[in-house]
Formats: sequence, structure tokens, C-alpha cells
Amino acid sequence: MRRRLAPLSALALSLGLGLSACAQPAPPAQAATSTPAASEAAVRATLAGALPGAEIRRLRPAPIAGFTEAVVAGRVFYVSNDGRYIIDGAVIDIQERRNIAESAMDDIRVEGLKAIPASQRIVFAPRDPKYTVTVFTDIDCGYCRMLHQHVAEYNALGIAVEYLFFPRAGEGSEGWAKAESVWCATDPRQAMTDAKAGKTLPAGNCENPVAAEYALGQDVGVNATPAVFAANGAQLGGYLEPQRLLAALEANAAAEAAAKTATAAR
Repeated sequence: MRRRLAPLSALALSLGLGLSACAQPAPPAQAATSTPAASEAAVRATLAGALPGAEIRRLRPAPIAGFTEAVVAGRVFYVSNDGRYIIDGAVIDIQERRNIAESAMDDIRVEGLKAIPASQRIVFAPRDPKYTVTVFTDIDCGYCRMLHQHVAEYNALGIAVEYLFFPRAGEGSEGWAKAESVWCATDPRQAMTDAKAGKTLPAGNCENPVAAEYALGQDVGVNATPAVFAANGAQLGGYLEPQRLLAALEANAAAEAAAKTATAAR
């Protein structure tokens, strides 16, 4: 099971730092395709010291001069190329009016979610969905059950709900066993509904995607359920009532379109 990262306060304490810090503005970074070897070594050493045992998913030049963007177990950090500084949190590009750390995480989510095909999801969808959301779910989570009670209403609003499993207590837990029971059932869709209604299912004994989906959830930053993601990787939140989810999807689509228009106009 992959190691979850400590909260920001614990990370700061592990480095002997306070939580308040600010960086001076830097000129735009020059285009680059890779981090120089010496800088990469310094960045890796810093991350290993600050977050021992955590898997580094990706390193690439940051859009901030002198920094490397690091994706580590579902979070984005910006590390100075000499290894001295770590930025953990929102990094705002004033010109583009976006949080570049969140945008980087969206890219990781899109890449990861594409790796789970429809055949490994439990899908509740209308005939011609306008929107599709991926929902990491736990069978026993109260808000997950509330969300599922409204699945027909989401579908009526043109929203397809595609479930992935994220048993919060991890491998070997009761929730993990229930997820396997749902997947291994003759009709997983009906089994999902039954399990979320509190019904007991036969034990699952088949090849299943629970471990892969749980690992993906950790990679994309899931730390509570339900976790709802739009097709562009944006996390819309947890449980949202049908009309609120529709509004969130419409706002996300509008923001994405505006960003594309602004980029094309430059």
C-alpha cells in the first residue's frame, strides 16, 4: 500500500520551518524539456529528506524560473533547482489567472483516469450524456450512499456517473472485501445499489480492479470519499446534490472554454 503524505503542517515541521513563507517574483522560465542532471539530483535529495519513502511520480521544469515541478503521491510541489526551497500550495499565475499547481494536478488526473477503461468501471449513464464524472467511492461511506441514492436524478440531468473503488481503510479491510463482492457479482450495477443500501453480498472471488483503482486514487490525491472528478481532471468536490453538481460541471466547462479562448488569443 502506498504511503500517504503528511499534512502541510507536518511537512513544515519536518523541515524545521514555519508555515508562512513568500517568494519573490521571478522572470518567466525559459522553455525546457528536462531538468539538468545536477539539479534533478538536488531536487530528489530534498524530496527524499522531506518525504522519506514517498514515490516521486514526475519531475519536469516548472513554469517558475529556477524551480522543478514534482508530483509526489497525489500532490504537486515546486522545488528550487539547488534543493533549498519547497513550495507546497497554490502558485498563482497572475497573467493567466490560474493556479499552476492545480493545473498540473489536473493533467496528472486526466492521464491516470484514462488508464482505467470503461470495462473496469461501474457505470450509470443516460443514453447521450452531456457530462461524465468519475467518482471514487467507498461502499460504507455515508455521503457515497447519499450520492448513489440520486444517481437516477444525475442521469436525468445528462450526467453519467462512473464509479471507481476507493475503500478508505485500505487493503484487507471490510470495505475492500465489499468492493470485491460488488465487482465479482453477476450484475455489478445492481450489486453496487444493493451494497450501498446495506445488503450483504456473497464474498467476491474473481480478478478485479479494486487494487488498481485504490492506487490510482492515491496518485490523484483522493483523501476522502466520494471524490468527484470532471473529464478534464478538475476535482468538483465530494457529494453534491444533482442540481449543484450540474452547476459545478457547467462552471467547469465554461472556465475551460474561457481558458482555451484566452490562450488562442495570445
